[in-house]
Amino acid sequence: MTNVIQKLIIVSITLTVLAAAAVSAQQKPATGYAPVNGLKMYYEIHGNGEPLVLLHGAFMSISGDWADWVNELAKTRKVIAVEMQGHGRTGDIDRDITYENLADDVAALLDILKIPKADVMGYSLGGGTALQFAIRHPEKARRVVVLSAPFRRDGWVKESLAVWPTFSWELFKGTPMEAEYKRLSPTPDKFPEFVNHIKEMALRPYDFGADKLKATKAPMFFINGDADGVRLDHIAEMYRLKGGEVFGDLRPRAESRLAIIPDTTHVTLMNRMSIIVPMVIDFLEAKPPNP
Repeated sequence: MTNVIQKLIIVSITLTVLAAAAVSAQQKPATGYAPVNGLKMYYEIHGNGEPLVLLHGAFMSISGDWADWVNELAKTRKVIAVEMQGHGRTGDIDRDITYENLADDVAALLDILKIPKADVMGYSLGGGTALQFAIRHPEKARRVVVLSAPFRRDGWVKESLAVWPTFSWELFKGTPMEAEYKRLSPTPDKFPEFVNHIKEMALRPYDFGADKLKATKAPMFFINGDADGVRLDHIAEMYRLKGGEVFGDLRPRAESRLAIIPDTTHVTLMNRMSIIVPMVIDFLEAKPPNP
């Protein structure tokens, strides 16, 4: 199991370094810090158009997850990329990192930016946050894109869950990921505490509620790799809850969508931008299906 963890970390670090290099080619965005729920949340705004909020994965930052994606999506959208509690330039606070808290932070940020409603796209930790955003703030969620995130903890495969009890910050010691944290964070010496804070979240049971997911109004697009650590039956369950699994030639199909990207893991899903972005744009711009 240790070897599996180390391989995942090595791949993640490589992606982070490559993504950070790509950021230098971007035009300078509008940036700021928003006072939300005790945080000074860092955000960037790129491009113009309808608002799209991007939510990164655990341990990552805007440059770590979204570097190339921002450039592509900002061609047609106003992209609002944020760094959530403890990540990137947003300092950690004495508060549990939960999907509920993170979703409330995003909602508060939109209020500050005077954006009444937005599309939201999240990966992993950000995907779970996007789900909770749609559940807790339905009036603010227009459409939601969820990349590799279950709505219950047991939605992850057992092998994925088994990683966390032995996870430690020392695995990152001396890596570019630790260096990136120290470069961006307002508390650069608290990397071990930050990693442990994320570990606490990962070990905590959660269940957003099938009934609550089903009741959400925003259409959702579930995007997963075929080997990304989320159980395939759980992915199907989420899609069914949002109206999927119908014979669309005989009756109206759901506004929500599902995509399984072949030969793709949890980490390498973020390498599939050229496949995923056109599908996402099509989903965000889609009109309701004809009856």
